[in-house]
Amino acid sequence: MTTSRTDAPSRWIHQYAHPLVTFDPEGPLADLAPLRDMVRDANLVTLGASARDTYELSAVSQRILRFLVEALEFRSLVLEGDDITSIALDEYVRTGIGDPRALLAGARSFWRTRELLDVVGWMRRHNEQNPADPVRIANVAGISRRVAPLPDNLGDIERLLADNTIRWHEHTGHKIVYWGGMAHMVNGRTRALSTATPEDVDRSAGSYLREHFGSDHRSVGLTFHHGSASYAVPAPPADFVDATLGSTDMDAYLLDLHAPSPDPVREWLNRPAKTRLVGPAYNPAEDAVRHLSGGSLAEWFDVIVHFQEVTPAHSLDV
Repeated sequence: MTTSRTDAPSRWIHQYAHPLVTFDPEGPLADLAPLRDMVRDANLVTLGASARDTYELSAVSQRILRFLVEALEFRSLVLEGDDITSIALDEYVRTGIGDPRALLAGARSFWRTRELLDVVGWMRRHNEQNPADPVRIANVAGISRRVAPLPDNLGDIERLLADNTIRWHEHTGHKIVYWGGMAHMVNGRTRALSTATPEDVDRSAGSYLREHFGSDHRSVGLTFHHGSASYAVPAPPADFVDATLGSTDMDAYLLDLHAPSPDPVREWLNRPAKTRLVGPAYNPAEDAVRHLSGGSLAEWFDVIVHFQEVTPAHSLDV
């Protein structure tokens, strides 16, 4: 039986994907072992989450952080979105001074989760056990002793996010994990955010990071097919990449987009792509006009971590 061009990507994903067998953020890491070859000698691994307030994408981010710290000597985490809180959280993970729950409770809405509190707690425990080789939470504002206001222009914000990460790398020499939103982390020189008319087309922070780090940068996309965050998210439109990524029978998997592939799959990976924009507010009826485009899956990411179904993250207020 021949494989049609439309089902070739699904068959390829099923052949090359590595199933994830646990969602426990502090569970065994053996199922992430294939990630070692995928990131190889990278100095920067970016995690671009398609939704910031789901348990599964948060838990797998902590598992990937643990793996990169324990197996590949990564030593800094960039938490996108709140420079002032990052300074205080870094002091906590280094010294134990401060109240991380209180710090996160006053931070951006997508930071106010028990999942992120667990990440900070794990980093503190790691440093207690390894005082001579601590992990850090990146805080460029702490280096310069001042907190610069975010620019009003989205393009300038993207540039600033990248520049701050580059400065932290130059200051510390650390291998860095950057955990942020997908719209910022895709490697997209012509990334388009379709949230209004006309489209907002800017270079993403991820593209500036790729330009600076080159082959030392790996871009990981954290995607899902359906489920719920602080609202219900149904199955994606059929022409979105999320739909194809969810067309297998696997609950969760890790996929190297550089794995050997036949021509129909290469064509799919390199064609113009669209994916959902799931932010603090989301209406599935607007997927056709509110989405991320302006590049291909192969341009945006090196690795995909996909979940078929997600559930809400746990609020610190509960």
